[in-house]
Amino acid sequence: MNRRRTTAGPPSEELLRLLGQLTGQVMERIQLQQARVALAVELQRHMLPPELPGLPGLQTAARYVPAQTGLDIGGDWYDAFALPDGSLGFAIGDVQGHDVEAAAFMGQVRTGLRAVAGVTTDPGDILGRANNLLLSMSSDLLATCTFLRFDPVSGELAGARAGHVPAVWATAAGAEVQLDPGGLPLGVFPDQRYPVTHRRLTRRGAFVLITDGVVEGPTFPIGKGLARVTRLVGAAYEADADELAAEVIAVADLTGHTDDAAVLVLRHDGGPYR
Repeated sequence: MNRRRTTAGPPSEELLRLLGQLTGQVMERIQLQQARVALAVELQRHMLPPELPGLPGLQTAARYVPAQTGLDIGGDWYDAFALPDGSLGFAIGDVQGHDVEAAAFMGQVRTGLRAVAGVTTDPGDILGRANNLLLSMSSDLLATCTFLRFDPVSGELAGARAGHVPAVWATAAGAEVQLDPGGLPLGVFPDQRYPVTHRRLTRRGAFVLITDGVVEGPTFPIGKGLARVTRLVGAAYEADADELAAEVIAVADLTGHTDDAAVLVLRHDGGPYR
């Protein structure tokens, strides 16, 4: 007579206890992640400038949206402030990584740029000095950045890029991606040089800075996103700066972005700017 062999399992009470422990651990991890996301959001919100400076003939506006997943928060930022010589400084950037660490590092980058801009107003020099400053902090993170200086006396816009997404500029003559030469992202190698490009804003137009979260998604290549933003800015460059910023940031919804996204718009009338 054959007897069926059975393997005795743990009592149902023990199974319930183990299930309860696993459920508790999962809930703790979820709550921890939610707390980290909430902290990153608050850090981000408090570090972005509450308002942007402007001048006669120059409107400025910006937008920031977190990642659609709610997890990739804390990397993108923008800033604008008056420089000691009466010109205006504008910056936009993207920190590698996300969550609280990226938000904190973003604050260091933003503070570093402001501190360096109190010593020199040349965009290339500002990025070079900020790069060395960040490297001295021995962080494992890096950041891309574009820094602009606008001189209201000459109407000149000078800019330098550190591995960042190119800007889009539109006037009555047309709209195009500004493929200026740039340098490496901040925080990679010391003593880097960042070429400076000079433009005169002598006609009505819009200069639009973005982060890659605006123009790139999982199935949306960055070239396609840049082309869409270029067409949009070319058609609406005469619009109010705030309206244009809202239209550009809406492109991020089309890309299905998994990153946060930021837009900074300089809407110029061609002068005078004083």
